[in-house]
Amino acid sequence: MQNQPIVSDPKVMMGKPVIAGTRITVEMILEKLAAGETPEQILEAHPRLTREGIHKVEKG
Repeated sequence: MQNQPIVSDPKVMMGKPVIAGTRITVEMILEKLAAGETPEQILEAHPRLTREGIHKVEKG
């Protein structure tokens, strides 16, 4: 999953923005980062994510 754009689909997670190809919400990633988790910890917990996907969330 090299290119992971942020998408929103009413049929996935009630339309919340998610990383494409996953059910991982932007909101959840931001909450984890705000709680002090590192991108590496998030990647370990969610192996379908890529570092690029996390950076897209961080940049907004």
